[in-house]
Amino acid sequence: MRCAVIGAGAWGTALASLLADNGHETMLWCLEPDVAEAVTHANMNPRFLPGVQLNAALDATTDKAQALEGAELVLFAAPSHVLRDVVSHGRAWVAPGATAVVATKGIERGTFALMTDVVQQELPGHDVVALSGPSFAAEVANRQPTAVVAASLSHAAAKLTQQSFSAPHFRVYSHDDVIGVELGGSVKNVMAVATGISDGLGLGFNARAALITRGLAEMMRLGAKLGAHPQTFAGLAGMGDLVLTCTGALSRNRQVGLEIGKGATLSEVLAGRETVAEGVVTTESTKALAEREGVEMPIVNAVHRILFERQPARWALVELMARELRQERD
Repeated sequence: MRCAVIGAGAWGTALASLLADNGHETMLWCLEPDVAEAVTHANMNPRFLPGVQLNAALDATTDKAQALEGAELVLFAAPSHVLRDVVSHGRAWVAPGATAVVATKGIERGTFALMTDVVQQELPGHDVVALSGPSFAAEVANRQPTAVVAASLSHAAAKLTQQSFSAPHFRVYSHDDVIGVELGGSVKNVMAVATGISDGLGLGFNARAALITRGLAEMMRLGAKLGAHPQTFAGLAGMGDLVLTCTGALSRNRQVGLEIGKGATLSEVLAGRETVAEGVVTTESTKALAEREGVEMPIVNAVHRILFERQPARWALVELMARELRQERD
């Protein structure tokens, strides 16, 4: 099958190489000419996925029309804050009937649209699939065992995605709860920032476990209000992704929190970073979405105060512990 991957960060590159491993003719669209050159001629992406050998059959280009021409499956892996523009600018070259797979995790600022909603709005008439789950790009690219989910309202599109990406080291489960899968993949990044802050403050494993567990409760609370199935949050795109991102050393979101917990400001942490930590943007959109829906999310609010309202990290976490006592279950 002819596949296009739009976005050559670590995750897009890893998934493009996976598709090429599976025998699909795959073209990776890159914003940066040096990335396209390295992928095509050296089978590497030293800028975003250093030290990883990519499939030799993978080609790359900076020409979006060339990347999208004739593609039956189009994977979008651009950062959440630019996804709408990226999809919109490529719309003219997306083939009729192509399945759109969204590997971006986030909630759009202002509109509160999930990433599949963004793509659906920009590509009306196309089946859209969310690909999400506990998956560090470097481990996928190095062909280490990984399990994710492909969620869509179209059973055929979910099955096509499942079959296209599945490999001996990459297991894909199909799913129909798009809202739950997307919220799990998005809001867990905020919780990873929170656990990183806690670890940076040296608050210990007990605090980390509490933040992960209560963070899951907040995700489920928001999900229930938006129509997600509660069981989804016990699966790969919920608890699985949450645990990985909150504890894994490769987590960019946890790393941001870790540095802030050790005393750095947000601007200091983000200065010079080429890779995106989605949890920073998602903190703002999740807080606003929760307020709109009347959903209580104290951990999200605490992270927002630390990142954007200059509240000292230790004070914010102390306030979480001092909240009014309540039952654990809503």
